[in-house]
Amino acid sequence: MNYKFLIYISYSYAFPIGEPLEKEIQKRGYEIKWFADAEETKAKFSKDKVVLQNIQSVIDYQPHIILSITNNIADFLPGLKVQVFHGIAPSKRNFTKGHFRIRGFFDLYTTQGPFTTKPFKDLQKKHQHFEVVETGWPKLDPLFPLVEVPHEKPTILVSSTFSKKLSLAYNDEVIKEIERISKNGEWQFKVVLHPKLPQERLDKFREIENENLKYYDTTDLIPLFQESDVLLADSTSVVTEFLLQEKPVVTFRNSQPGPHLINITEVNKIENALQNALDPDVSLLEEIREFNANMHPYKDGKSSERLIEAAIDFLHADKSYLKPKPLNIIRKLKVRKNLGFYPIKTYRKPPTY
Repeated sequence: MNYKFLIYISYSYAFPIGEPLEKEIQKRGYEIKWFADAEETKAKFSKDKVVLQNIQSVIDYQPHIILSITNNIADFLPGLKVQVFHGIAPSKRNFTKGHFRIRGFFDLYTTQGPFTTKPFKDLQKKHQHFEVVETGWPKLDPLFPLVEVPHEKPTILVSSTFSKKLSLAYNDEVIKEIERISKNGEWQFKVVLHPKLPQERLDKFREIENENLKYYDTTDLIPLFQESDVLLADSTSVVTEFLLQEKPVVTFRNSQPGPHLINITEVNKIENALQNALDPDVSLLEEIREFNANMHPYKDGKSSERLIEAAIDFLHADKSYLKPKPLNIIRKLKVRKNLGFYPIKTYRKPPTY
């Protein structure tokens, strides 16, 4: 069967998640197209992608499988709706919300490791209108096998989330301290920030660039991971991604601190924490390995392969045991308003071929 896949996104941070899936789909000889429901993202697609420009063209495409890298999706589209997730962290604020919120749009949730699989399995038993398969996260496929990129100085990667309450990018004292430490010349700093941060926050880091500190405007983080020894961050999901290299992370006022992190709450502790991270205790590395085994145990770079197999298998599986998805009238109206498209049709049961 010549399957037709659609990768459905909202923002540009979905590109490095969708691209390993695109590569796997193309390798199998299946059809693959992209769609973004946010207008500002449409101009950011690379020229090598086949992009559907409006929702009517998506309907006309009639995808068999929709791989969603966003929280909400057009419920009136045909095809099996698969949640891939745009982040790996379970929740920056509340374990019962965010990553684990069931919005009633998806037929299949593809989870990243035991830490996320068990809660979704429990939610499946409760709601009974979707299925759950653990596959690993496609974004991490290019990270494996792990490699070390040679560099002259110890290198610190700086990253942040976009939430004002949680983001170090909104703390001018933190920015000044990073600038001060960088000018000492002992370490190299690389800065990459969440693309949804306002321009004035991004400019704060551009303004402190020097020979030991460089700002990177990219969503392709893996090369930066490989070139860095330590991550300095907040509560961003990049923390979990970086830890999978078994490298230490210093977090500033992390919302969910744990023994796998060097978490600090005061600006004047940043430099000392970075020094400790560059020469980590054995106990810290053991905690990191234990955390990784629960969060994302897959180190073979084949999560995209597992995810595509799971989606195709479920497309053909008997799904008569599933209940219809909830009506979700308010959420569905919001999706229609965002797209400027108001069909009556909705799909509450997944297709079976």
